[in-house]
Amino acid sequence: MVKKFLNEWFDEKDYVIAHTSGSTGTPKEIRLLKSDMRRSAEATCRFFGITGKSTLVLPLSTDYIAGKMMVVRSIVSGAALLDEKPSSQPLSAIYPEVDLTAVVPSQVEGLLSSPNRIRNVIVGGGQLSDVLEQRLSLSDIHAYATYGMTETCSHVALRDISLREPYFTALEGISFSTDSRGCLVIDAPGFSFGRIVTNDVVDIIDSRRFRWIGRADNVINSGGVKLHPEIIERILSPFIPYPFYIAGRRSDRWGQEAVLYVEVPNTDIDSFDKRYIIEKARSVLDRYSVPKEVICVEEFSRTDSGKIKRLVF
Repeated sequence: MVKKFLNEWFDEKDYVIAHTSGSTGTPKEIRLLKSDMRRSAEATCRFFGITGKSTLVLPLSTDYIAGKMMVVRSIVSGAALLDEKPSSQPLSAIYPEVDLTAVVPSQVEGLLSSPNRIRNVIVGGGQLSDVLEQRLSLSDIHAYATYGMTETCSHVALRDISLREPYFTALEGISFSTDSRGCLVIDAPGFSFGRIVTNDVVDIIDSRRFRWIGRADNVINSGGVKLHPEIIERILSPFIPYPFYIAGRRSDRWGQEAVLYVEVPNTDIDSFDKRYIIEKARSVLDRYSVPKEVICVEEFSRTDSGKIKRLVF
């Protein structure tokens, strides 16, 4: 996969082909300018102090922007890049000191058992549970959550998990504001895209920092009260040992109501206690946010990159 991307990177075109994740709609093919990708890679390398003496490890597919950008970071910095087949147990082989690697949430559990000394890791492609964030913060790895998208050539902001920071901070040359919906607006005058209006509801702190709340298209309007599924999910994550998400369902009484979907294998369905989950939800959530029903699903639909596709009503 790396060789295929290198062939594309060093061809005569000034762009590479990439695809959006498809988690919020049909995946789209887009063209990313190589100049934008270089600029993004240079900003990340400056932030982490990546030089020609550094070692990067790539446990992700270069079919996706996160994998492509690790290769570009190696190219612009001269750092050594060690490529491995994507798996749930990344960096299980012995490497020299690893200065930077990038993983998705499903790889974090395996990363924590890696025998390597890892200086920095960036985690993207989905939301981390509070449990995994706490484990990362207690490890020797300096971990950062990323905020970005394919259109921005990977991340434009980082959140320091190791310091348990609640907010994302912009990379060099990036600034933030919000629109009338309270959604994040990314200003990047040094990039060809210039400005991107997102569907992410945020709590803006200043022009360089924000707290992420959730997707505007996921908001549940229940009796006039706006519920953000991502906030509810973070609160419930310590009590649910399986993949899950909150979605809105039509309600004659409330317009919409929150419902909890849990991916439970058939082998565990008899022992899964829905009442326990509802009781826990009532103890930690306000009455509007408590799910009206727990629905067990044997297997969620996912994108090619592993993100859960939420049901939309």
